[in-house]
Amino acid sequence: MLNLYPAQLENVSLHRVGNKNKNEALFLSEAPYALNDEMAALLKDYYFRPFREKEENYFQFHHEVDLEFNTIFDSATTIFDDPSSIHRVSKKIATHLYEQSNHPHIKSGEVYVVLISDAVIDNQKTMALGIFKSELRHDYLEFEENNHNLEIILRQGVNVNKLDKGCLIFNLEKENGYKVLSVDSNRYDTKYWLENFLGLEPLTDENFYTKNYLKFCQGFAKDVVLPAEDKQQEVLFMNRAVNHFAKNDAFEETQFLNEVMDNPDLIPEFKHYKVEKGPKFSIEDVSNFDIANKAVSEARKKIKNVISLDTHIQIRMDFINPESAEKFVEKGWDEERQMYYYLVYFNKEQKT
Repeated sequence: MLNLYPAQLENVSLHRVGNKNKNEALFLSEAPYALNDEMAALLKDYYFRPFREKEENYFQFHHEVDLEFNTIFDSATTIFDDPSSIHRVSKKIATHLYEQSNHPHIKSGEVYVVLISDAVIDNQKTMALGIFKSELRHDYLEFEENNHNLEIILRQGVNVNKLDKGCLIFNLEKENGYKVLSVDSNRYDTKYWLENFLGLEPLTDENFYTKNYLKFCQGFAKDVVLPAEDKQQEVLFMNRAVNHFAKNDAFEETQFLNEVMDNPDLIPEFKHYKVEKGPKFSIEDVSNFDIANKAVSEARKKIKNVISLDTHIQIRMDFINPESAEKFVEKGWDEERQMYYYLVYFNKEQKT
């Protein structure tokens, strides 16, 4: 779990990167920005807020030849080894970003290279390097007294409530390409930021496999279980899948299928679906991995457990007690009305 509340900004180097394709300039500051307490607090919230609000999907640096040829990995290593080098290296980072800004859709903007102390991941304190970019300009109003009247002045500036692009590089697991988080509010040029500039690939750890396998199961429930059976069985399948992950520390696919698949005839369908769709979730060759409890909890919140009927009635299943949905909800067909029905058993209504 990431905790940025105790983190402090130790250095901010600020540059402006234009669009090279449009012959816009690269401006490199001669010295670091002089932080005061007020600005440090504002920038800290500006930089860190999207990472607090976003699901923690970690990346790592990579290069097809060798990690040392990845410019940002090499720059981060230099800074972590010698923090006093940050402003000098920040110019290299800004220049590298400028070289990648060669598509007409890429917007110019300010680039902040920030040294961060006391970031905490899984109760481990570490140094981090932040690279942030502000791109979009927003209108705002200023007011000025002019004799006996108040004048309105229209200006443009950066919205400090919304960071356009950013990454946090943590001084952990260097041998694997560090642990990195990235955000991008403007999705039209994600490849330019993630791949061309940063050179990142997903970190394939237990969190990655847990999250992706459950997403894959959602796809199977929607594409196979629902057409073969009904909405109730789709919900119940995901119900059983999530609870299997929640009560186990490690995943083994055969055990999972035997426990979760209520209809054995769907097991071959599951295996065929994995061959077809598995590559999309990077789980085509994965059948064993450690389970990340946090990823299970996050998935449980997002998975829909509601049966919505065309009579404007909804039935919500309970993911915590899956046996209730199977024991106390029955589906049938009413010949007289020519309609399906759900029969729900209960002892008493509960107060909400």
